[in-house]
Amino acid sequence: MAELLSGITIQLKDGTQVDAGKHLTGKMVGLYFSASWCKPCCIFTPKLKKFYEKIKQGHPEFEIVLVSRDRDEAALFEYYDKHMGSWTFIPFGHHKIQELLTLYKVVTIPSMRVIKPDGTVVVQDARSEIQDKGIENPEDLFEEWEAFYM
Repeated sequence: MAELLSGITIQLKDGTQVDAGKHLTGKMVGLYFSASWCKPCCIFTPKLKKFYEKIKQGHPEFEIVLVSRDRDEAALFEYYDKHMGSWTFIPFGHHKIQELLTLYKVVTIPSMRVIKPDGTVVVQDARSEIQDKGIENPEDLFEEWEAFYM
């Protein structure tokens, strides 16, 4: 993922903007496609946040990048600030958002893909896996992903 997003700016929870390529180097990345207006997204996001917080404790190499489908910047910031974990996001309106939607054939949200640095998909439907297995056994699920990631 670091290679795929190299050269674009992503934003951290504290408001800092950083180069995605540098920030994501050496990390297993989940692309989270979501929006504040999407009811299923609002139901899943707290589950993802819980999963992320548990995994991040023992695996600082795990990162999520929000790819927002919000219709305006204010909605993105409100949703992100109130409901998201301390992961990153691609700024509102960036051309890379549409490229990622097309590249990963995202037609419905919420959706999540776990990606290698070169953009290869490791886990096609991480959302369902987190929902089905990751809440009760987050570490077991993450270990499954790591086996595919190598």
